[in-house]
Amino acid sequence: MIIGMTNGLSKIQQGISSLKPSEQKVANYILKHPEKVLNMSISSLSEVSKVSEATIIRMCRALNFTGYQSLKLSLSASLNEPVIRDRKYQDISENGNIADIMKAVSFNNFRSIEDTLNVLDVKEVEKAINAIDHARKVDMYGVGASAIIALDFEQKCKRINRWCEAFSDNHTQLTSAVHLTSQDVVLAVSYSGETKEILESVKVAKGNGSTIISLTGFTKNRLQKMADIRLYTSSQEKSIRSGAMASRIAQLNVIDILFTGIASKNYEEIAHYLDRTRDIVKNRR
Repeated sequence: MIIGMTNGLSKIQQGISSLKPSEQKVANYILKHPEKVLNMSISSLSEVSKVSEATIIRMCRALNFTGYQSLKLSLSASLNEPVIRDRKYQDISENGNIADIMKAVSFNNFRSIEDTLNVLDVKEVEKAINAIDHARKVDMYGVGASAIIALDFEQKCKRINRWCEAFSDNHTQLTSAVHLTSQDVVLAVSYSGETKEILESVKVAKGNGSTIISLTGFTKNRLQKMADIRLYTSSQEKSIRSGAMASRIAQLNVIDILFTGIASKNYEEIAHYLDRTRDIVKNRR
């Protein structure tokens, strides 16, 4: 059961922590009374939530809705979907039963992909695919667990004859960033969007005119503010233990979307490259 990309309730739940206090006030009212809000004008919602109409508009835009009507349409879609809203990310307990662990980990991964679909903007994804497709070179920056995501995309690009390099430490990131140009793209991965090494490297690349694509959690952060194109993954996980795994799966899913988008735009060329790389490895056996 995949929740549609129009799931307004999920979008508000994930983005509420990044809102200003007055915006959180109206967001909390919407989460508590979504059915009522569907029949409210913006002036009525302003009155009952005790915030200005301008605050409601700012909240909508902060959550990537085009306006109040867009938010209401998204809420309507949410309420008409067969979603079990109370199901939350499941933590991993000490000495857990193996069957329970299998179910918990799988559910968390599944849920992270569902939630990510609700915060990914189709237009931003399309921009990212086009930017990468036309880039002279793509630099992938990721530190720690995010480095795994960067390496995955590098490997995919190598298979289709695209110039992509993944860098996991600050020195090599900076060394590469200083040589980038306006023809190049940086895809920076940081769930928090606050990783110091990533921010430093992106600043250098941006200074050279490179297009910056960020892949972060759905919160306000410094990395997404620096980016030209902003991609998000779910940020509802509460547990560090299970959350780190679930968010990794969501990030890998976004990488797969980008790769598939590029392949779809260049189908015959990409199919040729994939066949060649598959054959050269197979012939080693």
